[in-house]
Amino acid sequence: QVQLVESGGGLVQPGGFLRLSCTGSGTIFSTMGWYRQAPGKQRELVATITRNFITNYAESVKGRFTISRSDAKNLVYLQMNSLKPEDTAVYYCNQMYPNELPWGQGTQVTVSS
Repeated sequence: QVQLVESGGGLVQPGGFLRLSCTGSGTIFSTMGWYRQAPGKQRELVATITRNFITNYAESVKGRFTISRSDAKNLVYLQMNSLKPEDTAVYYCNQMYPNELPWGQGTQVTVSS
């Protein structure tokens, strides 16, 4: 049974930073994405990374967030800098290609003074 586990969230002041991690048991990651879901909103894709380390970002996080991966450790990271209150959400990771995996619990990120 594949299980995704996200970690690294927390409460941070505006302008602060956090580093999220995603690991998965029972699978080797292919193209991966970080998603977020704010209260009352749909889940949105914020960053993706292929096995060739090609990355893409949503316009709202471009220049502030960096996605990376360690295939040796089967980990995917999301470095989030210059955080804004509108970044508050539960953050999830998942595989985008070739198939979506069962969703994990996510990790809560709250940006507030």
